[in-house]
Amino acid sequence: MSTEKLPARSENFSEWYNQVVLRAELADYAPVRGCMVIRPYGWALWENIQQALDRRFKETGHVNAAFPLFIPMSFLEKEKEHVEGFSPELAVVTVGGGETLEEPLVVRPTSETIIGYMYSKWIRSYRDLPVLINQWGNVVRWEMRTRLFLRTLEFYWQEGHTAHATEEEALEETLRMLNVYTDFAYNEAAVPVIPGRKSETEKFAGAVQSYTIEAMMGDTRALQAGTSHFLGQNFARAFDIQYLDRNNQLQYCWTTSWGLSTRFIGAIIMTHGDDQGLILPPRLAPIQIVIVPIYRSDSEQSQVMAVATQLHKQLSTRFRVKVDDRSEVTPGFKFNDWELRGVPLRIEIGPKDVEKGVLTVARRDIPGKAGKSVLHPDNLEAQFGQLLDDIHHSMLKRATQFRDEHIFDPKDYEELREVVQHGWAFSWWCGSAECEAKVKEDTKATTRCIPLEQPAGEGRCIVCGQRATQKVYFARAY
Repeated sequence: MSTEKLPARSENFSEWYNQVVLRAELADYAPVRGCMVIRPYGWALWENIQQALDRRFKETGHVNAAFPLFIPMSFLEKEKEHVEGFSPELAVVTVGGGETLEEPLVVRPTSETIIGYMYSKWIRSYRDLPVLINQWGNVVRWEMRTRLFLRTLEFYWQEGHTAHATEEEALEETLRMLNVYTDFAYNEAAVPVIPGRKSETEKFAGAVQSYTIEAMMGDTRALQAGTSHFLGQNFARAFDIQYLDRNNQLQYCWTTSWGLSTRFIGAIIMTHGDDQGLILPPRLAPIQIVIVPIYRSDSEQSQVMAVATQLHKQLSTRFRVKVDDRSEVTPGFKFNDWELRGVPLRIEIGPKDVEKGVLTVARRDIPGKAGKSVLHPDNLEAQFGQLLDDIHHSMLKRATQFRDEHIFDPKDYEELREVVQHGWAFSWWCGSAECEAKVKEDTKATTRCIPLEQPAGEGRCIVCGQRATQKVYFARAY
């Protein structure tokens, strides 16, 4: 591990981010431009994200399946808006087994088309509905400007795809899954997202409506952290997904899709990290508690290690715990190393702690002496459980406060142009694509979402001054 200091987060946020990802051993650059290798520590974080989401999916009646990586080119061409939206990002296979293929195959950028084809085979009657399937997998989008976790050619994600008998059921599903993502972000990742609807310009290619959870990063840029799409009957008509209703009439299904990817790891890093590195939310952290033994002599070592081993055994029944027994590095090096990796709690055990029968505990979210406390051995599991909960709530409170302090309600267009350079603008918007395009051209800010919770009444569009019935967030984004 490098002993050099990280770049200051406030001075070079982009380089700080890159160095944290590399030095904390979350990921590394692959030999193919724009691809990444997710290292074990990063993959453990992703596994915890998967488990937290998968549990929620199954509680809402969804089941997992797997669909092919390759999609016939003709499938994408069936839904005009969909192929137009994705055509610049497609990776296409034209040769297989040394021979030119009769039909080119697309490496999936998303799976609406192949899943739509399969649903058309499986769904025959209203009794077959709803179909509630999720897939965990990888997709490929040929991005030109890439960054580890945030935007890579290949990334990992889940994509849910559901089919329903009615428009109302499909809309209900779309919003249900948006709420699942919101709940996950708040209660697992301590990331205070804003749920809302995308504009027509920003929606998913082929969707009737797209919904999103938008998060503010530590440099005030927005990150689209998860999306849920109401697809209407667009894909059902393109792939002939029909069913016989109760009156024996043939009807097209109503479908949805929704996804959250490894990009969310980037959201966690950029929402919570500091100049020392990662600060991981306790409920997702691969290691929740690290035990650092401190000793100088062999006799001290045997005393301290006996306590550390017993403590590990006791706490491991409830928490993810690691003993750092490396002998080739100093305790100070270990402290810095685990701070870089964002472990929520560090237990320091030295001869004096053993003698007194206490534990010195340091919180990652509160630097220095202020974050240290001394615990007595009674009911340790409850004490550590409470500490980890406190850290989660503290992280969420701090991130929410930062977000709210950087959301502005500009009085006019000139002020909007100014505030989006260092925050978000929450402004009345008439809904026109022309006003949206003007903001983007003048400021590089885009409409992030039309929040589900809207203020009462109406106002004047911040751009053109026309009557407006909804407020929208404008922000520069990743």
